[in-house]
Amino acid sequence: MISPEENSTSYSELINQLNKDRAWLLEQIDSGSWPELRLDLAALERELGLLLIRASERNEE
Repeated sequence: MISPEENSTSYSELINQLNKDRAWLLEQIDSGSWPELRLDLAALERELGLLLIRASERNEE
């Protein structure tokens, strides 16, 4: 069974990995990758950023 502390740690690690993935996506968008998808990917990146902020706040409670 996973303790609450371990669960919080794994949750934090997931949030950190998703933040890294979001940063990578933003770098790809900024470098001109997938120009035909730029607007959709930028919207996805913004939504992911907001989701991760909310998840981080909930994890801190």
